[in-house]
Amino acid sequence: MTKVELYLNTVTQYDKEFAKWASRTDKILRRYRDERQVNSVQSRYNMLWANVSTLKAATFSRMPKADVSRRFKDNDPVGRVASMILERAMDFEITHYGDLKHCLEASVFDRFLGGRGSAWVRYEPKIESQDYAVSEQDEESEESAEYLDSEAAPVDYVHWKDFGHEPARTWDEVNKVWRKVYLSRKALVERFGKELGEKIPLDSSPDDQKYKDSDGIGKKGLIIELWDRETKKVLWISKSLNEILDERDDPLQLEEFFPCPKPLYATITNETLVPIPDFTLYQDQANALDILSTRISGLIDALKVRGVYDASEPTLQRLFTEGENNTLIPVKNWPAFSEKQGLRGAIDIVDITPIAMALKNAYEAMAQLKQEIYDITGISDIIRGQSNVIETATSAQIKSQFASLRLKEYQDGVAFYASNILKLKAQIICGQFQPETLVKIGGVSQLSPDDQALVPQAIAMLKDNPMRTFRIEVATDSMLYQDEQQEKEDRVAFLGAVGQFLERATQASQGMPPEATPLLMDLLKFGVTGYRVGRVLEGEFDNVADAIKEQAKQPKQPKQDPEMMKIQMEAQARQAELQNETQMREQEIQLEAQKQEAQAQNDMKERQHKAELDQALEKQRLEFDAWKSKLENETKIFVAELEAKTKLKQQYMQANPLADPLVDVGIDGNLHLTDEISGVLSAVNQNVAELINANHMHNQELAAKQEMAHQALIEHMTRPKTVIRDANGKIIGVK
Repeated sequence: MTKVELYLNTVTQYDKEFAKWASRTDKILRRYRDERQVNSVQSRYNMLWANVSTLKAATFSRMPKADVSRRFKDNDPVGRVASMILERAMDFEITHYGDLKHCLEASVFDRFLGGRGSAWVRYEPKIESQDYAVSEQDEESEESAEYLDSEAAPVDYVHWKDFGHEPARTWDEVNKVWRKVYLSRKALVERFGKELGEKIPLDSSPDDQKYKDSDGIGKKGLIIELWDRETKKVLWISKSLNEILDERDDPLQLEEFFPCPKPLYATITNETLVPIPDFTLYQDQANALDILSTRISGLIDALKVRGVYDASEPTLQRLFTEGENNTLIPVKNWPAFSEKQGLRGAIDIVDITPIAMALKNAYEAMAQLKQEIYDITGISDIIRGQSNVIETATSAQIKSQFASLRLKEYQDGVAFYASNILKLKAQIICGQFQPETLVKIGGVSQLSPDDQALVPQAIAMLKDNPMRTFRIEVATDSMLYQDEQQEKEDRVAFLGAVGQFLERATQASQGMPPEATPLLMDLLKFGVTGYRVGRVLEGEFDNVADAIKEQAKQPKQPKQDPEMMKIQMEAQARQAELQNETQMREQEIQLEAQKQEAQAQNDMKERQHKAELDQALEKQRLEFDAWKSKLENETKIFVAELEAKTKLKQQYMQANPLADPLVDVGIDGNLHLTDEISGVLSAVNQNVAELINANHMHNQELAAKQEMAHQALIEHMTRPKTVIRDANGKIIGVK
């Protein structure tokens, strides 16, 4: 068996082993696109589309960011500049070209449908030619020279049908990988030369579809690009010619040889690399959802008002077509219509209650099936953005944490896949790109002058096996959607950690020998290199650390003269004494000001208290004057009444001399005047005595209150003042 037959036999073995998976994937794709027969009456619930859309957005929502750092966090300025150049170069490749975004989106899509996504990284130099004039023996002619215009490391998405590998149990056992490439006649001639390029038959096309290219040719030539890790050879094979078109030694010098990362797999086992699509694991529930959708659609069609009516009353057919709110339809022969029990006897409606109950049960069964699918796939209600209104925040948080376990596995898989792609891209950039290209796309002109001086050494380091020197990775959450708030929080955390360390290090260095200062700087640098946001400041920290170390290595200053030291100590003591006196004087001034302020407050309180006492005394005086005026008025009225009765009695006695002087005929004829007069006089005397006694008691009570108020005022003014101190025992006032 020839060499080409051995390779083509490996391709045939792969096609046989993966034929069932390819057929299953085709069916899943048709279901995802909801392809069906034109006259099909079946209703579908496309759960596959909903789940794939959700998982795609949850695992890949933005472009990855390369994180290039030194493998060892030591003081290596050349390595730091090299990692900065490589990271900027990769960032240029990611942001300037759109191939990586398309590749990751398509790979993630294939992973959640067919179960495998593939990519291919290559080196692509852009060669340009330029004509120039040449003089030979007094004759001028034109010649062309080629020059390198630009370089790139594009990432190609490989369709799941066009990728293949040697059949094996695990990816580590795979030694041969290949991809199918479809080239037009023009591309074949440019790649393999005119003679061989025109020989290759154009008998293939992707998915056997009739694609038309610029030349109007219906099909293209199929080329198999195969990489053999055992022989370190790369071959381009034409299956139609049964011939190896080109063979080269390892052209890229990659660490793992293969220009493709490990595919992004769904579910695989340790026995085979044939993936199991996610839809296969819940296809029974999805089929049941389709059946329920079809039945629900039929029940909805049946859920309508239908019935029969008496043909002798044609106006009844207008009841459901013309009747609106507050609209009555006239009936011509009402007596006959009412004898037939009106509408109840003339119309009979189909009972739709069983249909409505069946529809309700169908919806409940559908909800249960959907929950089963969510349990199988791990798409919880929290991941889909839904929650129960009666759930507490703690309950929702717990559900989110546990529900995201499988989602985290999906995200880690996509991040690992993207990280492997970036590692291959970094190896191609370091190994194949010219130093001028690295300087151009690495943003060397933006570096500080000190870092620019290290660029030649950094470029040399990048060219010398960078994968052993640098660590290139993609953070798990870097491909997920995040806002600028996370960047702000990282910066605040970085500044807080650095500030706290500097404060503590300053305090600790006061009691430590100068030789320990470089150790503190190394500790600071060790912490700074752990923050991604602090990468741009690593150079400044390195410079400061180097300066401090050099200062620590300087010889110690000779000891000063003891007499001079004594004079300096006395001067320092005198200065400290003056400062102490100044502080004490300031404290006395503050204390005096506080005393004056407290005295002013006390005077104000005393004036307020005196005003309140005067107001109370004035109120009592006004009440006594009112009571005294009332008493005088009542006394005057009583005396007037008594004088009037006496005068009336005198007139009566003059008119009736024989009348008994003791009888008061003018009142009731039974009361003796002498008794009345004596009683009245007694009452008057008693009232006057009570008034005098009450006035005397009121005067005594008023005098007692005035005496108590006066004593209280004297006591308040003469009592000792209380000193007020703060929490530290310092006097701040008196009261």
